[in-house]
Amino acid sequence: METIRAAYKGQLRTEAMHVQSSKSLITDAPLDNQGRGEAFSPTDLLATALGSCMLTIMGIAGREHGFSIEGTRTSITKIMAANPRRVAEVRIELFFPPGDYCEKHKKIIRQAAETCPVALSLHPELRQTVIFNFG
Repeated sequence: METIRAAYKGQLRTEAMHVQSSKSLITDAPLDNQGRGEAFSPTDLLATALGSCMLTIMGIAGREHGFSIEGTRTSITKIMAANPRRVAEVRIELFFPPGDYCEKHKKIIRQAAETCPVALSLHPELRQTVIFNFG
C-alpha cells in the first residue's frame, strides 16, 4: 500500500502527502544549494526523522517498562559534507525533564534511541552523535 505521494512543484520545492492521514509538508532546497530555504530541506527531514524516531521508540520503551519520557525534547544539528554532497553527521542532543531515572531506565532509554529503525537504516558512515541529558 502506498505510504507517501510527492510532487515537484517547481523552483526546487516539493510537496509530500502522507496518504493515510492526508497531512502534507513541503520541502525546499537549502540556501547553500540554490534553494529558497523557506521550508525543511530533504536532508533536514532525514535528520528530523532520526530525532523523531528516537523519541518515539524511547516513548514506547518507557511505556513498556512503566516510566514516561513525556516532555523530553531534542536539539538536532545536521552537518553536511561535500564531494559527494551528503549528510556526514547528525548530532542529537536529548533533554529529559526532571525525574527519577534509575540506571536501568537510562540503559533502556539509550538502547531504544540507538536502535530505532531510522538509526539502523542509515549508512554506517553517517555519524550519529547522541547526547543524553537527564534532568
